[in-house]
Amino acid sequence: MSSRFKDQVAIITGGADGIGKAIARRLASEGASIVLFDISPTAIERTITELSALSYTVTGYTVDISQESSVKEAIQQVHETFGRLDIMVNSAGIVGPTSTKITDYDVADYDKIYAVNLRGAFLMTKYAIGVMEQANYGRILLLASIAGKEGNPFMAGYSSMKAGVIGLVKGVGKEYAQTGITVNGLAPAVIRTAMNENTAPEQLAYMTAKIPMGRLGTVDEVAALSAWIVSPEASFNTGFIFDISGGRATY
Repeated sequence: MSSRFKDQVAIITGGADGIGKAIARRLASEGASIVLFDISPTAIERTITELSALSYTVTGYTVDISQESSVKEAIQQVHETFGRLDIMVNSAGIVGPTSTKITDYDVADYDKIYAVNLRGAFLMTKYAIGVMEQANYGRILLLASIAGKEGNPFMAGYSSMKAGVIGLVKGVGKEYAQTGITVNGLAPAVIRTAMNENTAPEQLAYMTAKIPMGRLGTVDEVAALSAWIVSPEASFNTGFIFDISGGRATY
């Protein structure tokens, strides 16, 4: 087992399942103490049990990342418990309506996607940096999407909020470029997770057809790249959106 993250503390939002869980497992396998933030207490306990059985150090909090008080209090508790915060990966997110024209897109659905996918990314970044500044070191990774770069038709909420995450990465990355804190993003194409199990088949087929490799990505592939981005080695990368899209991304 590598010890690349020995003595480091990492918060992973959406860490109880899917991409977040895979990233948590990868960082834990390389020595990090993992703190899962997720909205599902049942899923948190299940993942803690699973990772603890591998002798990994993992705890968790039930957190709604769209709510400032929930984020602020949980990050304060992590700081009080561990005395540090080295890594924050924001993987929590929702897809919202698919195969839906903007004229049929419910405003309440749009607002819900904003609250989780963009407001949540903002809140997690704001309060994580507040702790990281005290040590002048940190690695922040926000999960964006190829939909934020190129736009997926009939997914107005998801596409526009992930584009917002990309803007957040670029802006805040520049704010902290002369510190020891980096802020980067990752833009996956379709990754095989439970989150896209409910995506309309025609929408999923459309997105998969645009991937030159002709397949979905895996959570372990995302975790491998994420681990490097949040490592000390990635010291000259900030404000950047990394591609993990099977060749779909062209910039």
